[in-house]
Amino acid sequence: MTRAFPNIAKCWKNFISRLTAYLKLLFQGNTVEVLPALAGPVLNLGGGGPDVEAAIQWMINQVRGTAKVNVVVLRTYGGNDYNHLIYRMSGVNSVQTLVISNRQDANRDDIVQKVLNAGVVFFAGGDQCQYIRSWKNTKLEKAVASVYRRGGAVGGTSAGAMILSDFIYDACACEDPIETKDALEDPYQNITFTYNFFQWSHLQGTIIDTHFDSRKRMGRIMAFIARQIQDGVSRSALGIAISEETSVVVDKYGKAKVLGRNAAYFVLGDHPPEICKPRTPLTYSDYKIWRIPCGDTFDLNNPPARGYYFRSVKRGRFNSDPY
Repeated sequence: MTRAFPNIAKCWKNFISRLTAYLKLLFQGNTVEVLPALAGPVLNLGGGGPDVEAAIQWMINQVRGTAKVNVVVLRTYGGNDYNHLIYRMSGVNSVQTLVISNRQDANRDDIVQKVLNAGVVFFAGGDQCQYIRSWKNTKLEKAVASVYRRGGAVGGTSAGAMILSDFIYDACACEDPIETKDALEDPYQNITFTYNFFQWSHLQGTIIDTHFDSRKRMGRIMAFIARQIQDGVSRSALGIAISEETSVVVDKYGKAKVLGRNAAYFVLGDHPPEICKPRTPLTYSDYKIWRIPCGDTFDLNNPPARGYYFRSVKRGRFNSDPY
């Protein structure tokens, strides 16, 4: 009997060793990172040019509570220059740039998991046409939406902001972007739109444009707005037009605030255009325009009943300076 005890002890030791190995294998294969509760969701819409660092920090602060968050930067080309900028901000646990230039990568489980582990997702500038081609209807798109639903932050600059609107000017087969003169002369030539990409509750019925002041894009966003109504997409459309070195941040209640150096414009078309058809200059009377300077706010869910001015386009020409 006494000689059996060592055998029992040895068997028990082997059993514990095998059980431990089994449990370790089990949990390694099923462990999900414990993510902090997030206090959003919020949005950050950047107008291009030098980034508004205060707007990126605002995103982080709005969602993180007392914890630190992971930040993922998404782009279809370029480097990881955002990593150093964002990592030194307050409340950041990690920053990773993912260059995802094709649909195959946008459906990879390892990439999707990195996005799901983030509390903040930021789209770099680039080409909205390439973003749509590479990411629409992929697992990546669903993962970004999941971060937002969980109370996270989603932002972008330039093309990375334009893809966040409800109606997206998609640069027509990735050709050179249309500008104001041509858009007003013919609101259909080389102007196409993408729908049902990212759909955020406070951006329903919107179309975003960027680099606004420096490239004088008021006319083109007016053409974009007219098209949504003329084509039967919507009975009204709100343009969110953001200048360079400027951001529009949107809190979880739909209140937008302008940060940065310049102004943002909110341009509303709430009635059908008089003339909006191919090969014909646009005629559209009485757009409502709110010019919102840095530090001021705009309620996206209830546009203010005052503070706007009217501008019209007749035969492709403004009736007066729209800015």
